Amino acid sequence: MWTLLVSLTVFAMYCVAGVFAVRAAQTARTPQGAVGWVVFLLTAPFLGVPLYLFLGHHRFRGYRIARRESERVVEGIKSFADFSKPDPATLRINPRPFEALAHLPVSRGNGAELLVDGEATFKAIFEAIDTAKNYILIQFYIIRDDALGRDLRDRLIDAVNRGVHVRFMTDAVGSYGLSSSYLEGLRAGGIDVADPREQRGPNFRFQLNYRNHRKTVIVDGETGFIGGHNVGVEYLGQNPKFGRWRDTHLKMTGHIVRQLQLIFIEDWHWARNEDLIDQLDWAGSESEQDMNALLVATGPGDDTETGAMMFFAAIAEAKERLWIASPYFVPDIDIMTALQHAALRGVDVRILVPEVIDHRLPWLAAFAYFDEIRNCGARVFRYTDGFMHQKVILVDDTLAAVGTTNLDNRSFRLNFEAMALFFDSRAAQATHDMLKTDFEASYELTRSLQQQPAHIRFGAPIARLFAPIL
Repeated sequence: MWTLLVSLTVFAMYCVAGVFAVRAAQTARTPQGAVGWVVFLLTAPFLGVPLYLFLGHHRFRGYRIARRESERVVEGIKSFADFSKPDPATLRINPRPFEALAHLPVSRGNGAELLVDGEATFKAIFEAIDTAKNYILIQFYIIRDDALGRDLRDRLIDAVNRGVHVRFMTDAVGSYGLSSSYLEGLRAGGIDVADPREQRGPNFRFQLNYRNHRKTVIVDGETGFIGGHNVGVEYLGQNPKFGRWRDTHLKMTGHIVRQLQLIFIEDWHWARNEDLIDQLDWAGSESEQDMNALLVATGPGDDTETGAMMFFAAIAEAKERLWIASPYFVPDIDIMTALQHAALRGVDVRILVPEVIDHRLPWLAAFAYFDEIRNCGARVFRYTDGFMHQKVILVDDTLAAVGTTNLDNRSFRLNFEAMALFFDSRAAQATHDMLKTDFEASYELTRSLQQQPAHIRFGAPIARLFAPIL
């Protein structure tokens, strides 16, 4: 009897592995990925099937974004297209690929202020919270119950006491360690909380690999913030392990804030099944800076590879300069080829990554890519003044982008991300000046992989095998 039961179990597992192998062959993005999954599933089904359940999904099919409800807002934003349409003379880059990915138009009338490092970022965010009149929408991937997290909580409760409606959201994986008492304190203070442990989104199921990596603050529909900072004292440079934490956030005004607000309400709709459209302000005002801008949100719920395609579109537009700052450099084949091609065209391609390690596997895997890109003329710089966590793209003097998207497969295909794109020479110049200072606090990588210490020389190719999930 026991032998029969074991045989049936093995047979059932091979049947499931066969079904998954067919699915992998149909949905894997590359032939290499398809072959890898098929071989793994059929040769080691007891290991391959559980891993495929967690890691093999190509699309987050369950994520029902609120496009049906928010289509009214999308159409409303598009109805402003003629009114807020940029002067063609001010656009020296083709916006159509970015607009197609965002499903939104580029608009004029926007403002931007770079916030370099945690002190400037949270000073600006807290000032906005303290002056809020109607509502605050706030979302971070990581929120900690530490001094900074408690300061944020107290300011949000103070806002509620002034009559401001506060809606609070975080990610179940990113804020796994957030105490229940912190969330209970928010609720007791009158804050509307989307509990990550109760939401319908990526949680503790087979979709655990998908995460909402966005960091969003919106005040009264007038002021918006996006960037690399989460809520924790390490982002203020107070963690001895990392030392100074080099990061960038963006304070925004104008039409792009309403676009960011649209993305928040879609995330909120998924988490709470609640439509906020009629409860928020969609009129807003314009900025005197009058910049052209667009908010591009990407994620595994999209029908196309929006994250990678956004990077590809930016790289393809570069004619003289392409500077990218990212804490992780684990590009896919398409992005790697685009970067190499840009360097071969004579574009000044620079990749800025940290020397300090926070996650060892992606840090190690990056070394397996450096030689390929440097051989085509690109330059790799390693930041040494603490840990660098910013996500920034600079194209010529025409495009500057700041947001949450890292240069890796996880950000491209597994995480929900957002980038604010400013098609303006002033934004590009400010970003240039900021990155130039960062390059001065870095050294240029000149040693090949074979010249690295043994743990990097042998570890990098192995770490690269995990690139699809890093």
